[in-house]
Amino acid sequence: MFPIPRTDLTPNTADFERLPFIKPTGFREYDARWLFPDEINLMGLQAIGLGLAALFRNREVPPRIVTGHDYRSYSTSIKQALISGMLAGGMEVHDIGLALSPMAYFAQFDLEVEGVAMVTASHNDNGWTGIKMGLDRPLTFGPDEIGELKEIVYAAAFETPGGGSYEFHADVRDRYIADLTNRPKLKRALKVVAACGNGTAGAFAPQVLEAAGCDVVPLNCDLDYAFPNHNPNPEDMKMLNAMHDAVLSSGADVGLAFDGDGDRCGVVDNEGNPIFADKVGVMLARDISSRHAGAKFVADVKSTGLFLTDPVLKKNGAQCVYWKTGHSYIKRYSHETGALVGFEKSGHFFFNPPLGRGYDDGLVTALAICDMLERAPGKSMSDLLRALPQTWQSPTMSPHCADETKYDVVERAVSHFSDIASDGGQLAGQSVRELITVNGIRIVLEDGTWGLVRASSNKPELVVVVESPTSETNMRAIFAEIDGYLSDQSEVGDYNQKI
Repeated sequence: MFPIPRTDLTPNTADFERLPFIKPTGFREYDARWLFPDEINLMGLQAIGLGLAALFRNREVPPRIVTGHDYRSYSTSIKQALISGMLAGGMEVHDIGLALSPMAYFAQFDLEVEGVAMVTASHNDNGWTGIKMGLDRPLTFGPDEIGELKEIVYAAAFETPGGGSYEFHADVRDRYIADLTNRPKLKRALKVVAACGNGTAGAFAPQVLEAAGCDVVPLNCDLDYAFPNHNPNPEDMKMLNAMHDAVLSSGADVGLAFDGDGDRCGVVDNEGNPIFADKVGVMLARDISSRHAGAKFVADVKSTGLFLTDPVLKKNGAQCVYWKTGHSYIKRYSHETGALVGFEKSGHFFFNPPLGRGYDDGLVTALAICDMLERAPGKSMSDLLRALPQTWQSPTMSPHCADETKYDVVERAVSHFSDIASDGGQLAGQSVRELITVNGIRIVLEDGTWGLVRASSNKPELVVVVESPTSETNMRAIFAEIDGYLSDQSEVGDYNQKI
């Protein structure tokens, strides 16, 4: 009988080598992330593999699954431990080797396999690992599936019937690239910086963009799991600054940055300015809605208010609703509501049929940006950005807050600001027009200025974002209201940055 996983073991001890160890906080809202080996060991990963097999049986889903791994020094061993558990649980395992997360999602369709378990820590620092999971393509796990998996694993409520099978697919990478590049070549000559941060996307992005007709300037595309330049994270200023320099020195039309597992795309314009992904989303929504009448979009609650107020989107008859932040949430909600595209401020974009298969793929996003530029002859990326109504917007700010307390802190914030609004009080000198509470609280003031506070789904942090369509002063005023409240909460620590 497989041992019940423990939550209190220490590396470099006998028990750590003979018992499964899994820290509970690694089971997050829609995927799993742990520091390895401080928060999980290889036997713990075997237990998760066994738990996945049991979950598939409980949900009456055929026990077939795609697995792959990102480019980190320990990812192969993580995947092998996971596979051993899935095989012992009786699963049919389809291993695609080194992969981007969207390549694993593609393989679900290409191989006609129901499930996915992609071993990746995405953009997290070295030392982190994780698993992105799904059992109903193109969707990935949400809280219900993660919660059930966690219960199964900690109760060791799984069997070891054996009978599993293993097949390695060496050609999925080629088929994935062929699928992306099965399209007309760009007619507009575009010079593109492809920035990969030495992460997994370096083995994919330059080839795909070149095949699409781009003149590619590679930036840190050699795979190196030490990440010697910076983390492969399109929201990291070190990566954006490196792109800024590369765009200006090469005279590129645009810089495109890909995260560690290739499901996000960040953008720097031809003048070297980083463009927040939600503004990129509005630009793409303008382009797409001009060709698809009555287009529906979904944006996460961190995103700009322009999705509702932009005059071009209104003229095109586009509709947009805000939903919970998180790639799994936006993916699922855009799929369920029939939205053409789902946009998340972190750079996860979900193109549904006929534009895509519904999963997040940074290369699909990159190609959509190139297509948008081709359909705007004579205009640069900076021209398209300046054509948007001006707003004053903060970066994503992340004050530290422990995983064990962050949700309680956010619940108290929801109650605090809701009480002010219900009593007719003012914030930042204005009345409250609307409260959006699908994910934390987004406070919308009378002039459209808004501020958000929510719990991070992936890290021991809160998330704070503010924006004003009227002035920087009003943006800073709503931030002062939120920051003032959070500063009084003993559980809230230092910010990664402040405005």
